[in-house]
Amino acid sequence: MNPSELKDFLDEKVIQYNNLDFIDSDPVQIPHLFSIKEDIEIAGFLSATIAWGNRKMIIKNSHRMMDLMGNAPYDFVMSHTENDLQRLETFVHRTFNGQDFASFIRSLKHIYKNHGGLETVFTQDQSQGIETTSTQRSIHEFKKIFFEIPHQYRTQKHISDPLNNSAAKRINMYLRWMIRQDNKGVDLGIWKSISPAALSCPLDVHSGNIARKLGLLTRKQNDGKALAELDLQLREFDANDPAKYDFALFGLGVFEGF
Repeated sequence: MNPSELKDFLDEKVIQYNNLDFIDSDPVQIPHLFSIKEDIEIAGFLSATIAWGNRKMIIKNSHRMMDLMGNAPYDFVMSHTENDLQRLETFVHRTFNGQDFASFIRSLKHIYKNHGGLETVFTQDQSQGIETTSTQRSIHEFKKIFFEIPHQYRTQKHISDPLNNSAAKRINMYLRWMIRQDNKGVDLGIWKSISPAALSCPLDVHSGNIARKLGLLTRKQNDGKALAELDLQLREFDANDPAKYDFALFGLGVFEGF
C-alpha cells in the first residue's frame, strides 16, 4: 500500500473499532462506571496502571480495585485511614500488589490535596508552553510529583518514564482515555486543557507488531525511540488526532490477528 492507501485502510479500521462495542472487552469500561470527574480520572488511572497481561484478568482486577475502595475512588483517596489501606493488602495483579496499591492511594491524595489534581499535574508543561506537541515530558514530570512523598522504591516501576526511553504504554493509553474528544463513546475526553494533537499512540507488542508489518515502524524494540518513530508516521496521517490509530493497530492485532 502507498501512504494514501494505508491511511484510508487505517481510517476504516478506526471507524470499525472506535465505537461502544469496544468498551465491553477493554479496561476503558472501568472509568465509564463513574460520572464525577475525579472518580473517572482516578478509576482510569488505576485500571490503566494494571493494564498488562490477560485482558479479562485486567478487567476483573480493576473491578476489584473499585470494590476495595467502596466504588467511590475519589472519596476513598481523600478520606481513607490507615485501617482502610490495610484492606488493600490482599490485592495483587501480576507484580502490582497491595502495598503498591496503598502507596498509589497516598500519592493520589497528595496530588489532589497539594497539586490541584491529576489533570493539573499533567497539564503544567502544556500550559507553560514547555511542551505542547507531546505529552512525554508531562509524564516524566508527573512521575516525579507522584513519588515525591515517602514510598517503597519497588513501587516506582509501575509508572514508566518516557525520558528513560520507555514507551510508557499504559500512561499513554490513560491519557488517550482522558483527552480524546471524538464523541464516539469510548474515550471519555474529560480533560479539556491538553490537545489530542499532543497524544502518542500507546505502543505495546500488538500495536508494535502491526505497525512493523504495515511499514510504520522499523525499530525492533517497543521503547521510547520506537514511539517517537511511530508518532511521526501517525501524525502524517492525522496531526490533530494521531492517537486514534491505536484503535486500528490494536484491533488488527488483537481481534483480527493481522
